[in-house]
Amino acid sequence: MKPASKAIRIQTEQTGQKEHSTPLYLTSSFTFDSAEEMRAAFADESDDNIYSRFSNPNSQEFIDKMCALEGTEDGYATASGMSAVFASFMAFLKSGDHLLSASSIFGSTHTVISKFLPKWGISYSYADINKPETFEQLIRPETKMIFVETPSNPGLDIIDLEWLGKLSKKHGIILNVDNCFATPALQTPAQYGADLITHSATKFIDGQGRVLGGIILGRKELIKEVYTFCRSTGPALSPFNAWILSKSLETLSLRMEKHSSNALELAKRLEKHAELDWLRYPMLPSHPQYAIAKKQMKQGGGLFTFQIKGGIERGRRFLDALKMASLTANLGDTRTIATHPASTTHAKLTEEERMASGITPGLIRISAGLEDIDDIASDIEQAIAQSR
Repeated sequence: MKPASKAIRIQTEQTGQKEHSTPLYLTSSFTFDSAEEMRAAFADESDDNIYSRFSNPNSQEFIDKMCALEGTEDGYATASGMSAVFASFMAFLKSGDHLLSASSIFGSTHTVISKFLPKWGISYSYADINKPETFEQLIRPETKMIFVETPSNPGLDIIDLEWLGKLSKKHGIILNVDNCFATPALQTPAQYGADLITHSATKFIDGQGRVLGGIILGRKELIKEVYTFCRSTGPALSPFNAWILSKSLETLSLRMEKHSSNALELAKRLEKHAELDWLRYPMLPSHPQYAIAKKQMKQGGGLFTFQIKGGIERGRRFLDALKMASLTANLGDTRTIATHPASTTHAKLTEEERMASGITPGLIRISAGLEDIDDIASDIEQAIAQSR
């Protein structure tokens, strides 16, 4: 079966009741029929579930489906996207190691890298995703991992994953790719050499703004390290949230097609708007990395950004003028969402750090929902007009 079919047909069967939809396993622990069976489970000689912090049938089904979609061998599901990012760092980095990251990343990820990793003696450097040559220039003998988002949050910068995969292999460095914005429905970094793929499943994977979740995917030997770290530190995904996310994957391909088509149509309608300085969407020829996006993405995804004239105050007035679109820090919902990153998701960064990430004062991030395209466009256009 193809990945989209596997996302629908992979199912954990445990009860023997021939259920068509996997039931919820809301249990903290699992029992054993004998001391020997219990010993074997703790010795990793069997795949028996022990404790839901370690594994759970609902979490495993979600992992199995994501592995099928991403083309990876194994994974570990976490309680949130940020716990996935943090675990993907801490399972491999130690004091004296160096992390090389793109500068265009989510605000909380930036905080983890710049504020917390140095406390454990882990150094970092930021490369300019729009100047790929800076990645190799910043590699050190102690560089252990390269981390990127592509498309990035919120600037939608894109890096050539095939080129970056070859670079990481050349230097023997783990390549860690946040694939949250594209999802495996549109892009599979493992095929280009990514060693680890992280997701905030809270976003498009859930797709309906209901639950938090994250996941780390990759080769078995790498996920074994992730599992060891997470088993002891406890950022496990709850069975209920895993059940929700697993069911959500059954519609991921359909939803990403609609998110992408809506975003592309909106971007085309607004690109030349007189009140915008610029607009960026991966599948517009005007995007600086348009050729790369066409090569490694099936569609452009559900997000686009633009710079509204008038700076940070105009950006706030624009948000206040919206009538249908939701104002929230989330994205990837069935409902269209508008965010002003400079005053919200990236507000804790310094102005210098925001500019280095491509976050200008008037930048607006739109997560195109699944509503009728004309309704979304009318709302955005009237808000632009009202915010003058």
